[in-house]
Amino acid sequence: MEKWRIYVITVILGLCGARNSEGNQLSYNYYESSCPFLEDIVRKEMLTIFATDVSAPAAFLRLLFHDCQVQGCDASILLNSKDSEMKCSKNFGIRKLEAIARLKFILEVACPRQVSCADIIALAARDSVALSGGPLIQVPLGRKDSTTCNTQLADVHLPSTTIDVDGFLRIFMGKGMNLQESVAILGGHTLGAGHCINIVDRIYKPNPIDQMDPNYHLALKLGCPSKIPITNLTIIPNDITPSIFDNQYYREISLGKGLFSIDTTLSRDPRTVTIVNQFAADQDYFFEAFSSAFVKLSSANVLTGNMGEVRLQCDQVNR
Repeated sequence: MEKWRIYVITVILGLCGARNSEGNQLSYNYYESSCPFLEDIVRKEMLTIFATDVSAPAAFLRLLFHDCQVQGCDASILLNSKDSEMKCSKNFGIRKLEAIARLKFILEVACPRQVSCADIIALAARDSVALSGGPLIQVPLGRKDSTTCNTQLADVHLPSTTIDVDGFLRIFMGKGMNLQESVAILGGHTLGAGHCINIVDRIYKPNPIDQMDPNYHLALKLGCPSKIPITNLTIIPNDITPSIFDNQYYREISLGKGLFSIDTTLSRDPRTVTIVNQFAADQDYFFEAFSSAFVKLSSANVLTGNMGEVRLQCDQVNR
């Protein structure tokens, strides 16, 4: 395996929107005394999971993104209640919740009542990137778990598959990212695949301004031959290296071969096209920008201090 590139990103965490009133902040050595082997434990379990499921890295990365979009990175997506965020249709296909639960069980044995579910999600996503060939990102820790979840907030804040560049930039620049970081965070699409149900309208009701490559359009039709697909039967890779974290995503969207409409329009919009081309040409530049964006996303609007809790089970609040 290629030697991991380690990216240490300096972020003024207090400016990332932590939901606290006592000045508590995330820290790179938060568990130094309370759970010193935390990252080793998580990485060992991730290696075991990835050995049997090559699609797992994409699942963990998507889990983080969807958790952070609603209330902040607080593990609210894991709560199993009448207001569960998993009831939101935009969370269709979210998985590996059981793997987070297993990690929590392992860590409760090693470090009882110390490690939050929110931090476990962040570390699992971080290792998903690194173990797939991407950068090893140094992630600050100390998130606390929310005691609430909200289906309606998920409906409002999770982006749709038809989001445009304006909406996309509004979301991520609102989390403190600059333009390069905003374009880089979408590079998470380099892992995994999309379901036909999420792209069928784009295939059979194409927008002329989309400028999809005609041959790619035909390939999508062959992959999703029905205008009314069975919900989760067929998936289409996001790029030709769906299990490798690389810059192939940017190479393909610059050719009009983006799976979602935002992928192609990102490579056509005058605000973002130059950045897309730079990332397509320089993988290290993409890795650096993605690392910075990852830290900002996973640190935005978090709960710290006494504003949240460390759940004993990730799917339910403490009693």
